[in-house]
Amino acid sequence: MNNKELLMQGAFLPAMPLVLDENRQFDEPGQRRLIRYYLESGVDGIAVAVHTTQFAIRDPKINLFERVLKVSISEMEAYRSRTGRPVIAVAGVCGETPQAVAEAKLAASLGYDAALLSPGGLNHLTEAQLIDRTRQVAEIMDVIGFYLQVAVGGRIFSYDYWQQICAIEGVKAIKCASFNRYTTIDVARAVAFADHKIALYTGNDDNIVIDLLTEYSFQDGDHTRTVRTCGGLLGHWSAWTHSAVQMFREIKALDPKAPLDPKWITLAAQITDVNSAFFDTANNFFGCIAGMHEVLRRQGLLKGIWCLDPEEGLGKGQAQQIDRVYKMYPHLNDDAFVAAFLEKERQA
Repeated sequence: MNNKELLMQGAFLPAMPLVLDENRQFDEPGQRRLIRYYLESGVDGIAVAVHTTQFAIRDPKINLFERVLKVSISEMEAYRSRTGRPVIAVAGVCGETPQAVAEAKLAASLGYDAALLSPGGLNHLTEAQLIDRTRQVAEIMDVIGFYLQVAVGGRIFSYDYWQQICAIEGVKAIKCASFNRYTTIDVARAVAFADHKIALYTGNDDNIVIDLLTEYSFQDGDHTRTVRTCGGLLGHWSAWTHSAVQMFREIKALDPKAPLDPKWITLAAQITDVNSAFFDTANNFFGCIAGMHEVLRRQGLLKGIWCLDPEEGLGKGQAQQIDRVYKMYPHLNDDAFVAAFLEKERQA
């Protein structure tokens, strides 16, 4: 199976955090180690230069966008060569059309497989302008469309918008991260009625398991159109990754026609509760990036929770919430796997 086939079949894709040192400078050895942790955890690929990686890497004063892309693809290519296993490299692409096109060209030249095209910060553009932007990027490389939640800079799109996005041949997948049941169904319906195959991915960190278990069904005259959420591209999956991969594989192996074990509904609520702590929902997602850093720091995968913006850190009471979910759901962490991985790294 090649990378494109894996993307269409449904993949496990964590959104990669940026690793910094105590001076808020790029920690390349630490970044490479984190990528190796994801690969050894069994992920199907990694999304780089996305929200979790911090959009500020594009700031000319920081100038990390190209370097982070290069470091990440080199580790993924080394792993592919060593194991023969397909690994999907997704590059986050953002900004107005000229910037998005330039970022896509760079990512494609470096060997990335697809662009996750963010609408963040573009609420001043019309839907028609965003659709044209998608077409232009899709001429350069495969596109993963992106429904971004309002709380972190997204907006509500019309069904017609998604219908037109799904009509673009180069759009191969859509990540729905609207954190909204109504708008998620809009995307599912547009995907189900598309003229070409599009993979539906969850980015709804508040509803991961239910999304992966759900088959959407729409009557179309004498025919029924169905679509399932086949994969995920999630910031939540950037920590406790090995355990999450195992859960994902179990769900993918379920017989969709067999009765559903109620344990999955219980697990769904537990994971949503964990996400609430990691993403700092109590403070309207203020600590969503630093929270993931904190979990990785506790495991020894990061040295600290530093972000590029000195004002960015944990929200009020967030550390205590992470303490709580660690105690309540010990079966969800992968601390033992991480400890073994880090020991292996030390001996290498």
